[in-house]
Amino acid sequence: MHEEARSGPTTARFRRRVWISVTGALGMAAASTLIPAMLDQAQAAANACSVTYTNASEWAGGFVANVTINNTGTSAWTAWTLTFNEGGDQKVTNSWSATVTQSGKAITATNLSYNGAVAAGGNTSFGFQGTWTSSDALPTAFSVNGFACGGGTTTSSSASASASASKSASASASASASASASASKSASASASASPSGSGTYGTHVADPFTGGNRFLNPDYVSEVNSQASADGSSAEAKVGTYQTALWLDHIGAIAGDGHIGLSTYLSDAVAAAKSGTPEVAEIVVYDLPGRDCAALASNGEIPATAAGLTQYETQYIQPIAAILSNPAYASLRIVAIIEPDSLPNVVTNQSKTTCSTATPYYESGITYALNELHAIPNVYNYLDIAHSAWLGWPNNMTATPAVYKTVVTGTTAGYASIDGFISDTANYTPTQEPYLPNPTLSVGGSPLDSVTFYQYNPTFDELTYDTQMYNTMVSAGFPSSDKFLIDTSRNGWGGSSRPTSLNSSPTTAAAYVAANKVDQRPFRGDWCNQNGAGIGAPPADQPFGSSSPIEAYVWIKPPGESDGDYPSGSHTHGDPHCDPASTNTDGNGGTYGTGSIPGYDVPAGQWYAYQFQQLVANAYPAL
Repeated sequence: MHEEARSGPTTARFRRRVWISVTGALGMAAASTLIPAMLDQAQAAANACSVTYTNASEWAGGFVANVTINNTGTSAWTAWTLTFNEGGDQKVTNSWSATVTQSGKAITATNLSYNGAVAAGGNTSFGFQGTWTSSDALPTAFSVNGFACGGGTTTSSSASASASASKSASASASASASASASASKSASASASASPSGSGTYGTHVADPFTGGNRFLNPDYVSEVNSQASADGSSAEAKVGTYQTALWLDHIGAIAGDGHIGLSTYLSDAVAAAKSGTPEVAEIVVYDLPGRDCAALASNGEIPATAAGLTQYETQYIQPIAAILSNPAYASLRIVAIIEPDSLPNVVTNQSKTTCSTATPYYESGITYALNELHAIPNVYNYLDIAHSAWLGWPNNMTATPAVYKTVVTGTTAGYASIDGFISDTANYTPTQEPYLPNPTLSVGGSPLDSVTFYQYNPTFDELTYDTQMYNTMVSAGFPSSDKFLIDTSRNGWGGSSRPTSLNSSPTTAAAYVAANKVDQRPFRGDWCNQNGAGIGAPPADQPFGSSSPIEAYVWIKPPGESDGDYPSGSHTHGDPHCDPASTNTDGNGGTYGTGSIPGYDVPAGQWYAYQFQQLVANAYPAL
């Protein structure tokens, strides 16, 4: 082409060159316009986002908001900053899982160190508490890292009478459209409606279970019904008719990530209430700094540091307390199980550096939690106090009251800040050993408690342990009204291995115990997904009468949800004590199998179908 131009007349060559020049200029001009536009579109596609903003709880002058940010783009985020304008006159007072600041109506939320990375197609959540005067209208436009989000919606799960007018126009408004206008549909973590209006607090009663209806966690009922339907089992379906607790085992669980959120759970409890009968809801508060200092299966997300304690107070306890204090939930009786395994670790595991380091944060954190929760009239606090196979030895039992007194007497309300204790939380120790009532019975010249399984621990079961611990705590100054709950969700030990009558023929203490004990674990210290275990007695109020120190049976650990996984070829997370091929030690040189179910490796809290089937098959009493 260029050669042809050169061979023609000069004028033609000149015109041709001018035409080429003009065309080139036009092409460059078009490129200068199109290339930035194409780049903008590519950047927008890479950074596309959608946002779901939910008022999880609202009352006159206050609210709790949950926000889910969805990365609908093609690139992962290493950090994020969300900006939006509040729709009313809201003022942020505190936040969790993000640093939230406000200037006028403008809100800026930035990630914390642990949740900045969001994969393409992934999401992250945070929440905050605030106040409002005349309007709690919802925001309608969001940007992440400077890019406007589209496809998200702002929704409200509660509406007070004074705010309903402002909400009606914006409760389902779409966020402003962007290049990512492909309609990404975000489901709110707290999607069900909360009750509106204010409630009336009833009297704080001595026993919250007496005269109350035990609310069923709909999340767990759904898990059970799905399994029961697949197996065609009426016995399995019956499990879903008994109450279990909602575990708030990390900050994200408050809003609901994988399981039902706290606001939705309580709203459902209010909706389920029958006239004149208070609904009893159970929650587990479980996220201390340095949590589970002596184990690995359920280590927490918050470090055992001063900064971690602040995070626990402001990002975990305060949001829980803010939701529980919503007057809409005033009619409920809310049973709070406080920090399983924490104070027992303070009693017995100071030789472990992780536990001695965590101890001051455990104590301060629980004192703070009790102060915040006791201030809510319809919340009932129960401190976890381990089980007979942990604190049952006389020395451990004697050392227990001082640790608990430090925490409880440090609260504003003192002893009144707690309503009792709970033993056997998520454990397998039987409520009773019916054929071993006398631990000092001599067989073959040795007392029964001398055998390796008990190692001179005279509390063979939870009834014995709780009765002795109750007397110990009362003698140390705790009120006699502080009675005990027993988690019977997995301590039934039925099935073919359970003895049905006393076998008095063995001539040695070890053989006598082996022939007559209900507990089939290889070692009493085994605690993870125990093979052969069965569901225990169903939830019941005052199972031994009103004069007993046992206030109620409860199912705090939902049967069929795993205790934890173990490191394997596919992952490094977990605790070797959950490995069926591993061992546990007793501290005296003895080594035992973990007792865990072989063939499975299921993370803590996840549904474990085989375990559930086994627990039902071995339930005692039978379902």
